[in-house]
Amino acid sequence: MNQEKQNGDSGPDKDARNWAMICHLSALSGYFIPLGNVLGPLIIWAIKKDEHAFVDEQGKEAINFQLSMSIAYLISIVLVFVLIGFLMLGILAVYALVMIIIASIKTNDGVDFRYPYIIRFIK
Repeated sequence: MNQEKQNGDSGPDKDARNWAMICHLSALSGYFIPLGNVLGPLIIWAIKKDEHAFVDEQGKEAINFQLSMSIAYLISIVLVFVLIGFLMLGILAVYALVMIIIASIKTNDGVDFRYPYIIRFIK
């Protein structure tokens, strides 16, 4: 296991911060690959969770966020038939993109980021 602290710093090392950031950003692969929004973070987390505790924590957070967003998207798709779903899909798309960017920046700074308003399937 890699050392999480270097030079007396109280946060995760640069490698852990980079992998945590990549874990959050990998969800953007969902724009190009079906289910990539869940599979991207899941693959990164599965590979790196044992090397860095920070990546383990942030990987779980990214997966939980993407699973929660997938459920919200499914509900919105059903609600398209009563027209409010179109508005919800737009709001969800912007919200998800903004939150992924914020999470990526925070984790790259070594902050233990928690997404608001999600179901934590993996604890």
